[in-house]
Amino acid sequence: MADTPPHLCLLGDANSPHTRRWALEMRARGWRVSLVTARPEPLDGVEQRILPPVRRQADWLLRAGAARRHVRALAPDIVHAHYLTSYGYLAARCDRHPLVMTAWGSDLLVTPHTRPWMRWLTGWILRRADLLTGDSASLVEAARQYQPRAPVHEIHWGVDRTRFTPAPWEHKDGLHIVSLRAWEPNYQIATLIEAFALLRQQLPGMPLQLHLLGGGALEPTLRAQVQELGLVPSVTFHGRLDDAGMAAVLARCKISVSAPASDATSVAMLESMACGLAVVASDLPANRQWITPEVLVPAGDAPALAQVLQRLASDDAQARQAGERNAERIALDGDRKAQMDRMDRLYRELLP
Repeated sequence: MADTPPHLCLLGDANSPHTRRWALEMRARGWRVSLVTARPEPLDGVEQRILPPVRRQADWLLRAGAARRHVRALAPDIVHAHYLTSYGYLAARCDRHPLVMTAWGSDLLVTPHTRPWMRWLTGWILRRADLLTGDSASLVEAARQYQPRAPVHEIHWGVDRTRFTPAPWEHKDGLHIVSLRAWEPNYQIATLIEAFALLRQQLPGMPLQLHLLGGGALEPTLRAQVQELGLVPSVTFHGRLDDAGMAAVLARCKISVSAPASDATSVAMLESMACGLAVVASDLPANRQWITPEVLVPAGDAPALAQVLQRLASDDAQARQAGERNAERIALDGDRKAQMDRMDRLYRELLP
């Protein structure tokens, strides 16, 4: 029937904020959305089909049959897998088209290079897609190296600029530094804590506070590090917060740090920029698209990170100007609505 909304079936983690936002954005654009997931979490208006739990990487190979049965029963108009080397593999095995795949970062920049067979499998997965997306130029280029049959588009997650907006700089007391990245090995939170300890030594009279959002498996190790360095009064472990909670913390902060070892375009970085914070980030191709070289540092280099933080902490006008430039850049290029509108158009071009 003409009035029946088109049906989009996502394959991805239901507990990921990125997957959840994508699903809700497409519902708002008139799609019926379902989700096949191994990591369920309730999501309003989205039917979920749950796969057996995945506890190790090899388990993905064993979930293809269940994924195929769920997709066949749902009979969607479009299948879209998020993260190539897990749900992308499952979607490729489902053999239902049109098939869209989105690379998230490590699934294309790191995992395929761990073993020769993983590189072969990544190429096999990519060549099953009818449309590919990645959220940075580096991801798009990495996908094209596999010579996929499908077009590759740069679509990033974008920022909800109704939630993430600059707070008045003059209302920010002291120097609050924030990280929105998960407490997992790739995101180098231990390096940030070490750099923060160095910064406190370099600026002993300045009121400094570090806010750690995100949560993750390294929490006990990171708390022990903070204790050992005598930083307990100056470091707040917020854990996972919703958008409103994140925005409230960002409103108090002047500097945001995002310095992982590997990354594509970071939503955390874009949200920090939208809030008018100065951002310090690891020197990666995706980050070079968004911020200037003087605030890029080698991943894992605590002294270099501390040096850039000290420069910004010692020159409030410079930090404020960097934050203003960041907010202007997001207003120009980082709006989520514009990115999701573009994705909606790409989907509809695939419909028969």
